[in-house]
Amino acid sequence: AKKLMKYLVVGLGNIGPEYELTRHNIGFLVLDRLADQKNLSWESNRLAFTCLFKHKGRQLHLIKPTTYMNLSGKAVNYWMKTLKVPKENVLVVVDDLALPFGKLRLKPKGSSAGHNGLKNIEELTGGQNYARLRFGIGDDYPKGKQIDYVLGRWSQEEIDTLPIYMDKTIEMITAFSTIGLEKTMNQYNK
Repeated sequence: AKKLMKYLVVGLGNIGPEYELTRHNIGFLVLDRLADQKNLSWESNRLAFTCLFKHKGRQLHLIKPTTYMNLSGKAVNYWMKTLKVPKENVLVVVDDLALPFGKLRLKPKGSSAGHNGLKNIEELTGGQNYARLRFGIGDDYPKGKQIDYVLGRWSQEEIDTLPIYMDKTIEMITAFSTIGLEKTMNQYNK
């Protein structure tokens, strides 16, 4: 029997209602939307909320780390090992200040660019060689106000258009698991 291809899709965020609609939580928001669309229910598991999404003979294990952002790597490392998912099948959905709002970029690897969640994943999984789907949150904040901006809530204008970009992100997640990284990048990184 052919082994079922397993993928680990990690949405980054902070747990707790006060963080729910903040820019830093886009990873959680995207996976919540995917779970809603597919009628999946989250289970509270070790270091993360988890659910399983089956797509075209692939198993996509979705996780939302419950460790808080700066310890996200603990959850990623644990679930990679527990589920025996190779690093090339890991995809992290993350907010990115360097991209304009709603701009999406899939990258095979890269630096954490000061992002605490990515930094910790890098430290605990041994390097920068994991795919990440960067969701642009823009950088429309005054000097010195970066943290307030990142942990701030989306504007109403952004909330109105978020679903479009979130659905595009979900398309990219499923493409990553079926047509692979290169083709997904070519198709979507416009």
